[in-house]
Amino acid sequence: LGVSPSAYEEACSGMGPENAATVIACILERGGHINSPGGYLRHLTRRTEKGEFAIGPMLMALARANGGVPRYAS
Repeated sequence: LGVSPSAYEEACSGMGPENAATVIACILERGGHINSPGGYLRHLTRRTEKGEFAIGPMLMALARANGGVPRYAS
């Protein structure tokens, strides 16, 4: 992806290592639509620190783009 170690470290510090890894996976899935993955990660990290970004909507958008979320019978 070309994300610098410092951008990833900032993301881990700002949003937690699990969320940073999940965001990296989402960026990888949408790689063809993102011109600067490292810049985008830094942008999302800043938004997270301001309380303006939550990972849930990003995951739901990715699920919808990939054919939806499977439904299980209960």
